[in-house]
Amino acid sequence: MSSHATTVLITVTGKDKPGVTSVLFAALTRHGVDIVDVEQVVIRGRLVLGVLVSTEIDPEKLQEAVEQAMATVGMTVDVEIGAEDGDAAKLGSTHAVVVLGQPVTARAFSDVSRALAEIDINIDSIRRVADYPVTGLELQVTAPSAVDDEQLTEAMAALGASTGVDLAVERTGLSRRAKRLVVFDVDSTLIQGEVIEMLARRAGCEDQVREVTERAMRGELDFAESLRQRVAVLEGLPATVLDEVAGELELTPGARTTIRTLRRLGFHTGVVSGGFTQIIDHLVDELGLDFSAANELEIVDGKLTGRVIGEIVDRPGKAKALRRFAESFGVPSAQCVAVGDGANDIDMLTAAGLGVAFNAKPALREVADTALSYPFLDTVLFVLGVTRAEIEAADAEDGVLRRVPLEQ
Repeated sequence: MSSHATTVLITVTGKDKPGVTSVLFAALTRHGVDIVDVEQVVIRGRLVLGVLVSTEIDPEKLQEAVEQAMATVGMTVDVEIGAEDGDAAKLGSTHAVVVLGQPVTARAFSDVSRALAEIDINIDSIRRVADYPVTGLELQVTAPSAVDDEQLTEAMAALGASTGVDLAVERTGLSRRAKRLVVFDVDSTLIQGEVIEMLARRAGCEDQVREVTERAMRGELDFAESLRQRVAVLEGLPATVLDEVAGELELTPGARTTIRTLRRLGFHTGVVSGGFTQIIDHLVDELGLDFSAANELEIVDGKLTGRVIGEIVDRPGKAKALRRFAESFGVPSAQCVAVGDGANDIDMLTAAGLGVAFNAKPALREVADTALSYPFLDTVLFVLGVTRAEIEAADAEDGVLRRVPLEQ
C-alpha cells in the first residue's frame, strides 16, 4: 500500500439479491482502488458485505460514487474513511469454540461471550454449523499468548457444566483440518447399551454383570479383571447367542451419518473395543469400517467357555491399538481422533490428537479435550468443523437425505 493511500471501509447491508456485489465492484473498479480485505455474510436473507479498500484519489468522491451505485440496487451503505486494517498484523484466529445446545439460549451464549472476554479472548467471527439434531455455533476466536490451550479448555468445560451447553475447543489452522483417522469405542458410544449385559441377560446374570461394568467404567475396578469376572458367567451359553445379540444391536443416533460423512471426507474409521470380535465384526461389515480391535471369546464344541483368548484389549491395550492402526495408515497420532465414554478409554483419548468424551463418566470427561453430552454421535462432526448443511447436501446428492423426528 502506498504511503499516500487512504483506506476506506465500505459496509453494504440490505436484502440479499443477485448483482449487489457486481454493482459495488464495478463502482470500485472505475475509481482504481486496491482491495485489502473482503468479508460477506447472509443471515436469514439479509446481506452484510464489508470491503476494505486502499485509494489514492479523493475518498469523498469514492464515497459518493459507492452510495449512488448501491442506491440503484436498494442497498444501504456505510463508508468509513481512514479505517484501520485491524488484521494487518494478525495471523488469524487461534481457536475454534463450538457451542452445542438443544437449544442454545441467549443467556447461555451471553455467558460464553462474557467468559471469553474475561480472559481477554476476542471473538473474530461466528457461524452456524448445525440446526439439527442440536443447534451448533462455531466461534473463531483469538486468544492472547498469556492464555494457553489448557486454560481455555478448562474455562469452557466449567462454563459448559453450569450453562447446560456443550463447549468444544480446538486449535485452528492446519492442525484442525489435518485430522485423518477416527477411532470409536463401541459400547455406549457407537452403539446403545453394553454387549456384555445383553449376553449376560441370556445367562440370567444381567444385574450382576451391570454392576461390575459400571464399576469398571467409573475406574473403580481394573478392566481386565472386570472382563474376566463378567465373561465367566457366560460359560455354557451356545455360541449362537453371539449372532442373536449382534442382530439386536442398536446404533447410537447419528452413527451412520457420522461414519458415512467421515468416509466421504477420506478419513480412516474404525473401532477399538473391550467387547468381542464375534459381535463387532458385524458392525465393521455393516458400516464399512476400515479396522477393528476387540477381545475374542473362547468357543469349544459350540459353547462359550467363559474365557477370552489372546491379548486383552483393556485400557492400555486401546491406546496401543490406536497407535498400531495409525501407524498402519501412516497417520501421526496428532491427526487422530478418539471417541469414547468410559475410564478404560482414558489412555486412548490421551494418545489421540483430539480426545472426545461422549456421554462419558466423570473420570473420562476430566482428561478429554472436549466432552459431548447430547445422545447424537454426529455432534462429533460439528466439533471437527463439518456443518449440517454440508452433510445434508452430500446426503441429498446420494439420495439418502432424511431427518428423523426428535422426541420432545
